[in-house]
Formats: sequence, structure tokens, C-alpha cells
Amino acid sequence: MNSFKSKFPILLVSLLIIVTACSEPESEELVIYSGRSQALVDDLVDMYNEKTGEQVEVRYGNDAELLALLAEEGEQSPADIFWANTTGALANASSENRLQALPDSILALPSSYTASSGQWIPVTVRFRVLAYNPQNVSEEELPSSISELTEMTEFEGRVGWTPTYSSFYDFITAMRIIEGEEFTLDWIEGMKALNPVAYSSNTPMVQALVGGEIDMGLTNHYYVLRMKYGDAKSGDQTPQPDAPIETHHFESGDLGNLALVTGAALLNTSDQNEQALRFLKFLVSEEAQSFAVQSVNEYPVIDGVEVQDFMLDADQAFELSPEYDYEQLQNLEGTLDLLRKAGLN
Repeated sequence: MNSFKSKFPILLVSLLIIVTACSEPESEELVIYSGRSQALVDDLVDMYNEKTGEQVEVRYGNDAELLALLAEEGEQSPADIFWANTTGALANASSENRLQALPDSILALPSSYTASSGQWIPVTVRFRVLAYNPQNVSEEELPSSISELTEMTEFEGRVGWTPTYSSFYDFITAMRIIEGEEFTLDWIEGMKALNPVAYSSNTPMVQALVGGEIDMGLTNHYYVLRMKYGDAKSGDQTPQPDAPIETHHFESGDLGNLALVTGAALLNTSDQNEQALRFLKFLVSEEAQSFAVQSVNEYPVIDGVEVQDFMLDADQAFELSPEYDYEQLQNLEGTLDLLRKAGLN
């Protein structure tokens, strides 16, 4: 009996150590599913790690692949954050109940392009533009509206587009939202009548434009800037400031100037909420926003960040785009149906 009493305090201390150790959560890496390019994301993740000491694992794929992976993994997904290349993908994740509501302290940080659902934050902005070769066409010849582009029959076979690319899908989805199905189908048919040259992505189209194979093409603004001025993430492409390519903006509020937003969200499968929220807050910090502007020539979503000298002033660029609810870009299936109907998908 006395022997048991003498050993009891030791047993109790040992038990307390075991219980305490089991109750303390192990430190785990934050897991991000990213539709953004590795060249941009890796550097921002390194910046975050250096700033906080927290480890981050990134798994890459296009938005559609990542949405399919999240659906397949379900509640067993290891992902904490979905960092998407398109708003449509974020809206789809929201509609499938894969995202958590974000606190007001995070939602209040971006000054523009915020989500009506409160389930994701904007990170950067791109704008649709009409790129053209000034050696073959003058800006005075170009239309003031995207709807007038289909009337430029003199450029038949000399117009480029990317009808199977994600940013084009968002553009067509926004057109369906703002102008309606009939207008959008008519516009697509009008473009087809111009016998446009289709490219798999924007980079080869811009290269073809500079090479004189086409005279103009619908793209995102930063592809033109990358060709002329380079960016910190395009080491395989030498800047060509004298390249024969320029940017044409349509009249204010025209769909041809559409703002396309990238963003990030907290997934409901996350078991690292506090760390995930710290990372989201970092993405809309002045440090991260300035890096995105300087490295890939995209526009910031917070005030006080200066853009490159060769970029259109941010306020001017924002005023050119029509306003619309980015959550509505989730209706990608309707766009794909329309493109199939038009023989483009």
C-alpha cells in the first residue's frame, strides 16, 4: 500500500505529460491549391515564409483541374486555400459550398472588386484589351466598342482570339450576364464570319501579332506589356520595347475593357484557419501587392500601390471596365453550352 502511494505522484505526472502532449496540435504546413502561375506564387510564398516563419505547400493546376480535385477529395481534401486564376472558379467553389465566410477584418482590406458573397478576396486585376500591330493598322481605324469589331470585314482572316482559354470564358460569361444570350451568340457568329485565327493561349497570339501574321487580337493587357517591357517572371522572353504591338482601349464601360479578377479563398476543409487567414491578409498587403504589380504587370486591389510607368493609370483603367457582379461568373456551363452551340467548343 505504501509502495503504491509512493509511486502514484510519478504515475500522475507521467499521465499529465502524455495528455498534454496529445492535446497540443502539431504544427502543419498550410496547403494552397493554386491556379496562378508558379513563377509568381513561389516568390510570394517565399516572402511570406521569410516574414512569418510558417511553412506553405503549393499544389498547382489550372482552375478547372483544381475544382475537379476538390470535388473528388471532398471533406478529405488537405487544401486550406484556393488561389484561383479566375473569378468564375471562385464563384463555382462558392456555389458548391466549398468556401468559408471571411471575417470583415479581411474583407475590408481590398478597396475594389470585392466579392458579394464575402467568401473570397480579390488579389489582382487584369483588363481585356484589343492588341494591334501599328505597322498594319492605325488606331483611328479601330472600333470604339467590342460590338463593332464584328463589322470590320476588311480584316477578315487577320484577327486573333483564344476561344478555349479561361480568360475568354470569363469574358463571354460576363457578356452573357450584361448583354444577354442572344447578343452574345450574335457577337460570336459575327466574329466567326471574320474567319479569325484561333490560338490556344494569349502568348502565341501576341507573338503572331508582332510577327505580322495577324493585325489585331483580343487579349489581356499584361501580355502586351510583357512583350514590350518584359516582367520579372518572364526570364525566357527578352523585352522588345520597339516591338510592333500596341494596346487599344474601347470607350468607357465597354465590355472590351472588362476587368478580370484573380482571387483567393479559405476552404471549408481547412484545419489551419488562423494561418490561412494570415496568408490571405498577406496577399492584400502593400508588400505583396507591390510585388505583383512589379513582377507581372497586373493591377493592385488596394489603394496606395503605384503601377509601372508604362501601365495605364489604375483609376483610368478601373473606370474603363463595365460594372458587374463577379459572383455571376460561376455560370460557366451556360457559356460552354453557348460556345458549343456556336461550334467553338
